[in-house]
Amino acid sequence: MRRFSAEYLSRTREGMWGGSREALADLDLPNRRRILDVGCGTGELARVLADEAPDAQVVGVDADPNLLRVAREQTGISAVAGDATRLPVVDDAADLVVCQALLSNLPDPRAAVSEFARASSDLVAAAEPDNASVGVDSTVDREVTLERSVREAYLDGVGTDVALGDRVSELFADAGLSDIRTRRHHQRKVVEPPYDDGDVQSARLKATGEGLDGYETELRRTLSAAEFDALRAEWREMGRSVVDQMQEGTYRRAEVVPFDVTVGRV
Repeated sequence: MRRFSAEYLSRTREGMWGGSREALADLDLPNRRRILDVGCGTGELARVLADEAPDAQVVGVDADPNLLRVAREQTGISAVAGDATRLPVVDDAADLVVCQALLSNLPDPRAAVSEFARASSDLVAAAEPDNASVGVDSTVDREVTLERSVREAYLDGVGTDVALGDRVSELFADAGLSDIRTRRHHQRKVVEPPYDDGDVQSARLKATGEGLDGYETELRRTLSAAEFDALRAEWREMGRSVVDQMQEGTYRRAEVVPFDVTVGRV
């Protein structure tokens, strides 16, 4: 399974459910009593679940003890260590087992969905990104084309299906789930004046080339050493343009990530 830092999860999931939560309607959260959030990370989704299901006990599960510690500190939820394909719970432990951006990072997502069905007495749900359909617009033209190139190379080299999206329904059907429904949610992230500390830090990482470090392993699987070095040089040049525009107060960037929320009944 791919692992992520608390900082990465916080940055990539920021504001995901801050607006409309209509995509979660099929989870019937107000009527839930026991919810298991698998791959809870730092607890962003668990916080939303607790808000929308005030009568439910929300328990997070994650394989990374560092992320669990952050989840407990930031959300106050109960959280236990565990593998998504071998959950540390009895059969029918929850009436909703849910995950966010987990299946797309697992080498065997089918095994995880089967385990979710075992642990749930009613519903299984997954919110998974379609990373192949991410849209980016920027006042730095080169940023748009470079990010597209990086995304395509990353998708080729990542080793898991990070563009799973609406194909989660096939995994649910294979696990014997019924009444399968999918709603699409769009996470929109905007950078514009006034810039916050996170915006400034992101621009600095682009200008130094460090912004590619988290993807280097996957990129080097599809790019030669010369191609990777050339890409990193272009990335740094693009980042300097971003920094220049931020200093002028003219930089704007918008990113839209499609997420498909799929629900199936046990």
